[in-house]
Amino acid sequence: MIIDSLELKNFRNYESLKVSLSPGTNIFYGDNAQGKTNVLESIFLASTSKSYRIAKDKDLIQFGNDEAHIKMEVRKHDVPYRIDMHLKKNKSKGIAIDEIPIRKASELFGIANIVSFSPEDLGLIKDGPAVRRRFMDLELCQLDKIYLYNLTRYNRVLDQRNKLLKDIAIKPSLIDTLSVWDDELIKYGTKIIEIRNIFIEELKDIIIDIHHHLTGGVEKLEIVYDANAGSQDFQNTLSRMRESEIRQHITLVGPHRDDLLFLIDGKDIRKFGSQGQQRTAALALKLSEIELVRKRIDDDPILLLDDVLSELDSKRQNYLLDMLSETQNIITCTGLDDFINNRFHIDELFHVVKGTVTKINDKSKILS
Repeated sequence: MIIDSLELKNFRNYESLKVSLSPGTNIFYGDNAQGKTNVLESIFLASTSKSYRIAKDKDLIQFGNDEAHIKMEVRKHDVPYRIDMHLKKNKSKGIAIDEIPIRKASELFGIANIVSFSPEDLGLIKDGPAVRRRFMDLELCQLDKIYLYNLTRYNRVLDQRNKLLKDIAIKPSLIDTLSVWDDELIKYGTKIIEIRNIFIEELKDIIIDIHHHLTGGVEKLEIVYDANAGSQDFQNTLSRMRESEIRQHITLVGPHRDDLLFLIDGKDIRKFGSQGQQRTAALALKLSEIELVRKRIDDDPILLLDDVLSELDSKRQNYLLDMLSETQNIITCTGLDDFINNRFHIDELFHVVKGTVTKINDKSKILS
């Protein structure tokens, strides 16, 4: 799986950009706030229909313009695809695959499987449950369109049910309609829980091995799917919490309240672990994601790494760089010292200055 080229127009701070990418390692370097991360964001957006930084399309459009465009050419198992995305300030985005407009964003998932890694991901363990649910949802939506379908339906039901719970406070007779939404919530929520369970079981074996290497075998990491309600007892739990939900005007039961636990010696490292243990577990989780995607799709995912090396010590830098030998990597950084010191091969090098990208044809002068 390879991204061959990327074109941007009026996206973030890019008035115009056209760049061809190597199947190997592509590095975009430059000072902060020049537009490096915007390149990665556009790739993620064109692959998943969502930004990992912000929710509103209008904020992705260059100031002073009403529209932005992304064009990305991808090869999957040597089959070429062209993805076009049209962002508009006051309308929904338009997406086309091979110049044929698609009606649902779900049709986009799976063409380019992306694994993104940024310094913020090192907070996956210490941050709140919503961050870990988002990790599961983003990956599973790329890997499993059935999951995407169920998650979309579940979220719609959840919104409607929450609205009803608020309306019941004003009009108590509406409580008779709550059971209809209960059935829908259980229907889609149970499927989400079951798919998440399978995903975490697959992830467990992978993360144990990677964490073992990162820590030199000193610690053993266990990952646990902490479901708010199990697929078998969803209905009973929902019935038991009904009075509390009506009183608080919000749905308290379901996979929208799930979490992942990371345990070392049986202790939850989010609460009791050191910062070093939390960061190492987060790194192991992201590296495990690469391996799991590779196993699921029988191909290598495309890696987006946003200035991550500067956050890692030399041992973890080396381990991460070793993992990148078989994938297409699109990496941003402020300096190249880490790559030079680790003698890491760079296939394409781009310098970014104020939304202008310059390809460095003679890398030897820069890397020497």
